[in-house]
Amino acid sequence: MPRVEVDLPITAPPEAAWAAVVDVESYPACMDSVEAVTVTGRPDERHRTTAWSVRLKGSVLRWTEDEVIDPVARRFDFRQVSGDLGAFTGHWGVRPGPGGGSLVSLHVDFDIGIPLLADMLNPVAADALRENAAQMLAALQARLTAADHGGAG
Repeated sequence: MPRVEVDLPITAPPEAAWAAVVDVESYPACMDSVEAVTVTGRPDERHRTTAWSVRLKGSVLRWTEDEVIDPVARRFDFRQVSGDLGAFTGHWGVRPGPGGGSLVSLHVDFDIGIPLLADMLNPVAADALRENAAQMLAALQARLTAADHGGAG
């Protein structure tokens, strides 16, 4: 299964970066590629289900994922339970970075779900997901930087 890993140093402290990462419902307001994220279930503080709609290279991917949130480790794991891909799992994480900043990570394992075309499409999809993940992290950085400077994100 192809893996995409994107890490981005962010000047915001880990607490602020974590708050932005875990607030997935705010993503459409600051990330061009994210059309919608809706929390559809929250059985407790550590578990939630979210529905996503994301533009990726001219197509719209939709899926629902179960998430396990660990605020102490500043990490949340996700697993697609239904949607357009054959498999989609991974995690977001925030670690302390240099100078009081943060290192924000998005790691994804996926399968496009079309075995006969996987060899051809998986590398293209991996590149598209990597580019999209980098754009999402850069949008978080911009939002946090604007907040640090009193701007509107």
